[in-house]
Amino acid sequence: MIPDHLFEEGINNTFLDYDMRHVQRNRNIQEKTQKDYEQEQRDLLSSQDGDTCEIHDQFYRDHKLLLVLFRALAVMPITRSRPGTITFSWKSTATIYAVCFYIAATAVVLIVGYERIQILQSIKRFDDYIYAILFIVFLVPHFWIPFVGWGVAHQVAIYKTNWGKFQVRYYRVTGENLKFPNLKTLIVIISVGCLLLAVCFLLSLCALLDGFLLKHTSAYYHIITMINMNCALWYINCKAIKIASQSLSECFQRDVDIECSAQLIARYRYLWLNLSELLQSLGNAYARTYSTYCLFMFANITIAVYGALSEIVDHGFGFTFKEVGLFVDAAYCSTLLFVFADCSHKSTLKVAAGVQDTLLSIDVLAVDRPTQKEIDHFIQAIEMNPAFVSLKGYAHVNRELLTSAISMITIYLIVLLQFKISLPKEPHGTGQ
Repeated sequence: MIPDHLFEEGINNTFLDYDMRHVQRNRNIQEKTQKDYEQEQRDLLSSQDGDTCEIHDQFYRDHKLLLVLFRALAVMPITRSRPGTITFSWKSTATIYAVCFYIAATAVVLIVGYERIQILQSIKRFDDYIYAILFIVFLVPHFWIPFVGWGVAHQVAIYKTNWGKFQVRYYRVTGENLKFPNLKTLIVIISVGCLLLAVCFLLSLCALLDGFLLKHTSAYYHIITMINMNCALWYINCKAIKIASQSLSECFQRDVDIECSAQLIARYRYLWLNLSELLQSLGNAYARTYSTYCLFMFANITIAVYGALSEIVDHGFGFTFKEVGLFVDAAYCSTLLFVFADCSHKSTLKVAAGVQDTLLSIDVLAVDRPTQKEIDHFIQAIEMNPAFVSLKGYAHVNRELLTSAISMITIYLIVLLQFKISLPKEPHGTGQ
């Protein structure tokens, strides 16, 4: 996040003080317009003031439901401890609840996991062994919650707090509050959908896949819901950045059409840099969470697709319950992975596109020299700060991640199928 004193220098155009000194000396109080007075009033606002952030933090109010659900699932125990500030503390009520919930859920997971491991140990056939591993893989996300949830809660709290600071700065520069049309309604629909999807997914697997007992689903509900909610949270964060980018570019175009000055360009340059940093901090804050999320998806898709292909190779394509169940699992995980990568790709495209088009449309011959300098600085800032989401350098989240995943999964499928073909054929009827 750009420090307040640097942002102040940027939007107040102090770097152009020497170039504009003769203009400032000749300007008197009678020349000020109503817009200038309003701008002076907005410049008195501070993004470090919690009450000010609370007033302008529309994003928090809109997606508060998601944060409440994550606290209920004991995944992300962050709270709004004071106006305009989201914090994480190991001594907070939310964290104590998360620990208690996690201990209770762990007991259920261990009981079901023990039964699944017993089933796994009794299997002799390679294909059935790989198939049985699938149910154990689904339990793994529960055990990394302290690492990928509580372990990054402090960084996530800072990221969420920075959203409030950005919205104050957005108001100071543009003169209007950042709005997220229909986002609150969308979040309610998505949240309910995540809960229902988890139930429907587990019940469908219970009906289609042999050996997946109904009583075992009790250990999976909170895990599948958490996976769905992680995808939803990433989608909402990317959508918010996309909306902020579009709103910023529209306001920039509007203000440039009214008056294209060096001070205006400088203000929007620093505001855009703030938004670009917000995009990058999204990946940094959730790096652990979504790195493990991707690994889980890769492993799950590989096992499910292999199981389905193995059934087809052995028995032909007969639309058995087992085949359909495995394809449902693969399609489900593939869809979540696609949403994760695609929404990031779309949001990064919007960050620079609008303001860049506006900058390139300005007739530089019709503006003064200081304004030309600021336009050059803005274009250089865009080139030197490309919009992308990186999980702390481990991976860039965009559509290329999908092609990389397909390549990796294909390689593992080929290896597994070659290993299957190399195994000696078992006599018919000796499955286990």
